[in-house]
Amino acid sequence: MITVDQYIASLLEGWKIGDWPVGNLVLCIIAMLLATVLCGLIGIERERRGRSAGLRTHLLVGVGSCMLMIISVYGFPEVYQYHRDVARLAAQIIAGVGFLGAGAIIHRNSGTRGLTTAATIWIVMAIGLACGSMNFILATGGTFLILIVLTAFRKLENHMTKKTPLLIVRAEGGKPIITGLLETSSKFDCTIHEFHVELLDDGKVEATFMAVSNTSDFKVNEYLASIEGIDGVINVAVLNGHKG
Repeated sequence: MITVDQYIASLLEGWKIGDWPVGNLVLCIIAMLLATVLCGLIGIERERRGRSAGLRTHLLVGVGSCMLMIISVYGFPEVYQYHRDVARLAAQIIAGVGFLGAGAIIHRNSGTRGLTTAATIWIVMAIGLACGSMNFILATGGTFLILIVLTAFRKLENHMTKKTPLLIVRAEGGKPIITGLLETSSKFDCTIHEFHVELLDDGKVEATFMAVSNTSDFKVNEYLASIEGIDGVINVAVLNGHKG
């Protein structure tokens, strides 16, 4: 069974201008342009969020995957008569992009950042493969579904983590940071869980912990502002996506 777009692609493959078979060339151009647009949409969303892997990275991965898939489909015509598996190159792409996505993940104490960006790098690879294999409807539908997950579901995620923000606090060494954190947390009726402290090379310290509220009305922004006001605190960041 083939999809609608694959059926249309099979018709275009036999298109000729005079004696020149240009159908495959047209399909390849359409696939490359579509991969550029779709992967670019996801890259723009990551760029707007200020992530390390932005528009260019997502375009390179998506368009590159599309090119390799096209090569896998059309680049070895001599093997078609033997019915070889042309999906082997795609399998290698999946494994290779997995290593690339791992480079976007940052693990620090109890917090892990970059998982979503690593996932989007992997998904634009899948979109590129779908375009390169002429599954245009699948690629387009998948792209818009991913954009919904990245945008609309962010509010749901923030709501779910509203009472349990995962924080990382950078502070000067030699300051009573732990005492200040305990006093501030007690003031806002919340407790500290999974507390980790790391001494940095420049003499500063980083404390990573989860603040769990004991009330239904946890004023996260005010809590963060109070932590920033502790003597010796340099900055505070939220690791689990909550923006207040």
